[in-house]
Amino acid sequence: MPTRKLYYEDCHLTECTAHVESCTPTEGGWHIILDQTVFYPEGGGQPCDRGTLNGVPVLDVQEQGEDVVHLCADPFDVGTEVTGKIDWERRFDLMQQHSGEHIVSGFIHARYGCHNVGFHMGTDVITIDFDTVIPAEELPEIEAKANAAIWKNTPLHIWYPTEEELPQVPYRSKKALPWPVRVVEFPEVDICACCGVHVAYTGEIGLVKLLSCVKFHQGVRIEMACGGRAVALLSAVFEENRQVSHAFSAKMLETGAAAKRMSDALAAEKYRVTGLQRQLFDYIAESCRDGGNILRIEDGLDPVGLRELTDKIADVCGGMAALFSGKDGEGYNFCLASREGDLREFGKEMTGTLSGRGGGKPGFIQGSVKADRAAIEAYFKDKM
Repeated sequence: MPTRKLYYEDCHLTECTAHVESCTPTEGGWHIILDQTVFYPEGGGQPCDRGTLNGVPVLDVQEQGEDVVHLCADPFDVGTEVTGKIDWERRFDLMQQHSGEHIVSGFIHARYGCHNVGFHMGTDVITIDFDTVIPAEELPEIEAKANAAIWKNTPLHIWYPTEEELPQVPYRSKKALPWPVRVVEFPEVDICACCGVHVAYTGEIGLVKLLSCVKFHQGVRIEMACGGRAVALLSAVFEENRQVSHAFSAKMLETGAAAKRMSDALAAEKYRVTGLQRQLFDYIAESCRDGGNILRIEDGLDPVGLRELTDKIADVCGGMAALFSGKDGEGYNFCLASREGDLREFGKEMTGTLSGRGGGKPGFIQGSVKADRAAIEAYFKDKM
């Protein structure tokens, strides 16, 4: 006899007693088939249930033909009565995500005539792939309609149409399916062929939050969260925004404007600092004029500043400019520049001695070394 699928009869059933029909060894444990089960097997884009059989963890659940196969670490004797208990918190979360996806996909299919061509339930969010472009600016309206449908708390209608009825049922599917077909209907929102486990009433979904919409292949990928996941996500965002509000001394709903003001102020300050840095570079370069080979070790220069100061010194020193910036224990970035001669052999020798690496063209070499300041100064003592 096929396994009786209690999860289809009552989506809120969390445990049941059953009898072991078979128990066979397999990689990673034992495959156990029961006469009935509350464990939903992986399928329809929905992960399988987890839980226990007589306290033994159920590691995986798959469907094989009309049987549901439970993977357990320990075996059971055939005929043994066992109590199966699912991880209800996990199951309810998956029901919320899957049901919310139906509502969003139903609205999008009705509006754009496109198909859901990919569906994945991650641990934090779920993604849906559609085969047409959906403007990201229309997501708020889609989200509002989805939540309005949820809050009507309408019961779902799930059934198997007869072979004669099936062609007349306008269910959403990428292709015609052979009978029998399990049809899941969210009244006035979506009718879809689906083998997953859903909530009994739309209100159990709680809410839907659409997070992003990006181009994917010929269509888009929408990222979303439902129910408890959406609440947890929004709570985390609220806490982050609370901290931003405190840092900017701005009201909670004005942090965006405060961040924009801070960004503008930082950009202006960066412009001012860049001007002062260039004046300082000019002063340093002038102090090196006609100095021949020059070694300088400066603190806190970024790669752009390091190259700019090296070039300025090389323009006036009449020899090689060797500039390093970094810290002992962390290493130093360097630039070597000369307006005459080829620095590549010197650079190769220097990086070999100072445990570094680098490269460039004849008149300009850049890279990094692991040596400390004392070793750098000692190496250049006889080179300058």
